[in-house]
Amino acid sequence: MTIQPKLGDEGSRREKIDPLSSCLDEYALDGRIHLNGNSLGAPRHNLVPALERLVSGQWAPLQVRGWFHEGWLELPRTIGDKLGALLGAAPGQVVVAGETTSTTLFNVLVAACRLRSDRPVLLAEQESFPTDLYIAASVARLLDRDLVAVPRADLDIRLRDHGDQVAAALTSPVDFRTGERRDIGATTALCHHAGAISVWDLSHAAGVLPVDLDANDVDLAVGCGYKYLGGGPGAPAFTYVPARHQPDVDFPLAGWHGHARPFTMVPGFEPADGIDRARTGTPPVLSLAGLDHALDPLLEAGIEALYRRSRELSDYFLACLEESRPDLARQLVSPRDARRRGGHLAVRVPDAERVEHELAERGVHVDSRPPDLIRFAFAPLYVTKDHIRQVVDILTAVA
Repeated sequence: MTIQPKLGDEGSRREKIDPLSSCLDEYALDGRIHLNGNSLGAPRHNLVPALERLVSGQWAPLQVRGWFHEGWLELPRTIGDKLGALLGAAPGQVVVAGETTSTTLFNVLVAACRLRSDRPVLLAEQESFPTDLYIAASVARLLDRDLVAVPRADLDIRLRDHGDQVAAALTSPVDFRTGERRDIGATTALCHHAGAISVWDLSHAAGVLPVDLDANDVDLAVGCGYKYLGGGPGAPAFTYVPARHQPDVDFPLAGWHGHARPFTMVPGFEPADGIDRARTGTPPVLSLAGLDHALDPLLEAGIEALYRRSRELSDYFLACLEESRPDLARQLVSPRDARRRGGHLAVRVPDAERVEHELAERGVHVDSRPPDLIRFAFAPLYVTKDHIRQVVDILTAVA
């Protein structure tokens, strides 16, 4: 048995009184340890009763009247405002239209390029999540733009040296493989100095990392609802459009719920005022209800507390790994400074896919990424330091 760093009396006391520790029992973990909240968040125990109340208490008795009597039509905005509290966005600037992250990103990237129609370049990082690159390439073909994908370290340099050619720059505050952070404020300021539109994919940051969209003067942003936000498999994505851009933003997907007067059923599209113009089709109420339910404990904790807890857990994991497996600790590809990374750590592990499966068989969920990375994510509401000691013990045995 390996010997892990002890919490000590004071550390144990702090662990017990940490208000976020009390959230553990709310989650349906099935006796397993979930260190893959950056892929799919865990559900809360009372999700099923909440959905049952919606089905039996609203949908079944009210049928179509539920749209008007139960606030279903407003869910994209009401949930958007909840998300805004975690994202540092004032009310009326975030909407959950019910689309996938891919569809949402397509909508936003086209709109960003339309805001700078005289510029030929759509800029992105080579290390972006693959879907982001696929969508960006499709948008570039559609609009006859040049997609320029540069190494992550060179994106700011490209903006400084050739930003006058860039219509929009697509990037993320957290590298999905390594967890390395990018300074949202600094990169956005470079975009604005060059006259480009900043577009941020927040999928690996929302719910675990402060992004302060308004304070950082971000132009447009998207993110998924199923990672740290915990909205469930395939939970709908969100769109952020600050008030200053809402009168001018022109989305390519002109669905009827984005119309200024959707129930007049007129043939011509007239975009709605405000954030509603980012809406498309009929809201998927059950999926939205799952995301809405997941947000409550995150909002109660607050993003700063969530971020603090995630940093503490990741630092403790590193301390345990350095004690038990210094050889693996030396294979860390994430920044060692917790302030320079998001909610997960990435370690190079030989035969990573096999190790992932071995861990799963022993009750530990992580995920591997080719060719040899294993990512360990520290969702702050359902991961504890005791979990981390157990994980390092098991990792020591199988890696």
